[in-house]
Amino acid sequence: MDGNEPETSGSSWYAATAVSVPERPHLTIDQDVDVCVIGGGLAGLTVAREVAKRGWSVVVLEGRRVAWNASGRNCGFVLPGFAERLDALVERVGLDTAKAMWKLSEAGVTYVRDTIRDTGMAGVEPAAGWLDVSKTDDGDALLAHIRLLNEVGANIEGWPIEQVRASLKTSRYFHAVHYPTAFHIHPLNYALGLAAAAEAAGVKIFENSPALSIDPAGVRKRVITPSGRVRAAQVVLAGNVHLGSLMPRLSATLVPVTTYVGVTAKLGAKLSDAVAYAGAVSDSEYADNHYRVVDGDRLMWAGRMTTWEREPRRYAKTLAADIRRLYPQLGKVEMEHVWNGTLGRTVHRMPQIGELQPGLYVASGFGGHGINTSAMAGELIARAIVENDPTWRLFSGYELIWAGGPAGRFVAQTSYWARRIGERFGADRAHRREVALQADEEADTAAEAPDEAPIAPEPPVEAARTVAEQTPEPKKATENRGPKSRRRKKDATTANTSTSSDRTTAAPDEQVI
Repeated sequence: MDGNEPETSGSSWYAATAVSVPERPHLTIDQDVDVCVIGGGLAGLTVAREVAKRGWSVVVLEGRRVAWNASGRNCGFVLPGFAERLDALVERVGLDTAKAMWKLSEAGVTYVRDTIRDTGMAGVEPAAGWLDVSKTDDGDALLAHIRLLNEVGANIEGWPIEQVRASLKTSRYFHAVHYPTAFHIHPLNYALGLAAAAEAAGVKIFENSPALSIDPAGVRKRVITPSGRVRAAQVVLAGNVHLGSLMPRLSATLVPVTTYVGVTAKLGAKLSDAVAYAGAVSDSEYADNHYRVVDGDRLMWAGRMTTWEREPRRYAKTLAADIRRLYPQLGKVEMEHVWNGTLGRTVHRMPQIGELQPGLYVASGFGGHGINTSAMAGELIARAIVENDPTWRLFSGYELIWAGGPAGRFVAQTSYWARRIGERFGADRAHRREVALQADEEADTAAEAPDEAPIAPEPPVEAARTVAEQTPEPKKATENRGPKSRRRKKDATTANTSTSSDRTTAAPDEQVI
């Protein structure tokens, strides 16, 4: 991998809470092995571990540290499915193939869960569940999506508005799809635990050892690093967008997408009063918003997307404003940690998995659904190498497509901005419509209510006589009509003012970000 890329920046909460790991050496002597894996992220480590478990010798070359970029800096969501929309997947490959691919994506989720359990990983802290929430009240679209999920065999539950709002206390959410077998984790600690598990299986991991060139011809391929060489019968390219000059044609098929993540200061009991759901939450299929509760009373929040890397602290106020927009009851929120990570996204939004030429494999393009699909890809490629298993060919319909270079980045960025504006407009319109309907219902209820003052119960006879004896002669009734009438008008005016104020308060807060 290219060793001169700028370090991904920002103060990561994951790094602050990571388990201790040993310093790994850089490659200084030549190695001759069965398989060389280039890239020490989740995909590369999974391939290496699974090949070594099957008895083959493996070397991993990492240009910096294990999981230094997207693998150790993502949201930690472990979800079935792919970044591509399910309806688009079915339309392209057909229902039967889509079912098989969905099953593989679920196998990726299972692989992560089983690996955490079987290796006793420390600090990973899996928490069950994922809610995919709608910000618009489009019940027909939800039902169509649920029907399609059921057709491919997904394990899901449809949540009505009342159930969603009982768990997520915001009026800006409507219905949702719940995935009970999904979960979220500390991804850096998972990656570090996966590296340790790979080493326990016999893998040699060399850090700060970028692959500078590769000769993929012949039976034994040669990979050159600054201070050593690796000869291997099989090479796996798992370096994502950071393959750089090593394989420029391959890296050119990926759009580098940088996303921004923040973790709040401790919020105390008020967080559970707003977010009473322990799983992960997404309210968009794109960058905004994905979040979960961490460390008991902190909120981890991810949003925004750029096709170039920007200083993460610039997004601290923006992420806090997104939280305030959904959960104003939390008050002012401070971000203690803000960081970014750069992932590789393909044009078709599906991972790149398979054999490029005899003995040269690729596992890349996991942007949008990285943890489950990288685990799935690692298992598929290990089986292809050792057992000649052809299952990876299910993904052959998603070929390598040039991402368009700088122009492609510009198109991706403007497309994201347009989608985000469209989502914001649709969500605000749905919110305003609901507020207006609620106001109309309250007005109708008030109009139907009787305007009579409640009748006090009659006092006992003896008490009534006593009161009558002590009461002076009343004045004429006409003397009291004026003030009483004015008092009723004043009460009515107050009620109308209160209704108007309620409407104003309930209207969405417009913010320029």
